[in-house]
Amino acid sequence: MLDTLFNNIFSTETAQTLETGSFLISIASALVLGLITALVYSHSTRCSKGFAVTLATLPAVVAAVIMMVSGSLGASVAVAGTFSLVRFRSTPGTAKEIGAVFLAMASGLACGMGYPAYGAIFTVIMCIVNVIYDSTGFGSKKDMELRRVLTITVPEDLNYGDIFDDIFNKYTSEWKLSKVKTTNLGSLNKLTYDIVFRENGSEKPMIDELRTRNGNLEISVSRQSADPQAEL
Repeated sequence: MLDTLFNNIFSTETAQTLETGSFLISIASALVLGLITALVYSHSTRCSKGFAVTLATLPAVVAAVIMMVSGSLGASVAVAGTFSLVRFRSTPGTAKEIGAVFLAMASGLACGMGYPAYGAIFTVIMCIVNVIYDSTGFGSKKDMELRRVLTITVPEDLNYGDIFDDIFNKYTSEWKLSKVKTTNLGSLNKLTYDIVFRENGSEKPMIDELRTRNGNLEISVSRQSADPQAEL
């Protein structure tokens, strides 16, 4: 009686009978691989608790989907792909988050198809590669530590075209006006520059000189994002 409890309810020749032991092994393997993926990702990248839990459990969900569609790989991948996109419906995902989701899906797919050993090898290899790339700074700009976003508030009647050029040439190796915005009912302008400092520690002296040109109005300096949300 218990042996038939988990059999396919559709009595067709093409229906597959899923053994309980194989099902449990696949799910357990997927959970272990998901845990490894989540631990590696959360160690190298700041992420929310919910996203870490999702990475840990997603392989098991994908494995179950693969097994429940009676071996139809096309249908299972379509359903699992739909599940993976739910996380990005309201909040745009970064390229790294999307890559982690697909890694978790791939390990779950391997377990669901009955190849937990290949899934484990693949997960370990990809995690090691990700750790190596993160530790070596692969893909990041060498001057990223010197890149900043500078915002200067100036009076509406100030001709800001080249008034700060000498200061920028002194403290930065590269600068570009990227945005101009009016504020305070049009009485002030906010200028946003993308700049690259010549050396660390230049923020304070540069701000002091800029204050003498903009009437001591608001000035802010922030880091440029290394992983923008709109990356993909």
